[in-house]
Amino acid sequence: MDAVYRLVATSTAVARTPDGWVAENLRDGVVTLVVDDGGLDAIDAAARALDQVAVSVLRREPGSEAQEDAIIAFAGTMPLVWVSAEFSRRTRTWARERGPMTLLVPASDALPAADLARIARFVTLLSRQTD
Repeated sequence: MDAVYRLVATSTAVARTPDGWVAENLRDGVVTLVVDDGGLDAIDAAARALDQVAVSVLRREPGSEAQEDAIIAFAGTMPLVWVSAEFSRRTRTWARERGPMTLLVPASDALPAADLARIARFVTLLSRQTD
């Protein structure tokens, strides 16, 4: 089955999800990591949370605006879940104009239970649309 959505998040946010949450909730999408202060250790922990021996990592850009542009380009026409510590006004406008295809989740560390539930609902709805 082809991917239904793309999820971009810091490696720390993915690594600190509850055991089994990623495998249960993110199986129909492509998960791509953004390198954060956790470095390679956080990427390794995220790969283990994803139960993958290799993971996709988004390249780093010089500055937050360029990094947001890279994520927007990566999203293309696919639905997107984007977890980040903050979003610029320009990114929030882009997401609003895309409509229901985009879920922005502000989080700088581990995702709170409420955000995990929002993401799970969003990706479940997307997955059902392709059945």
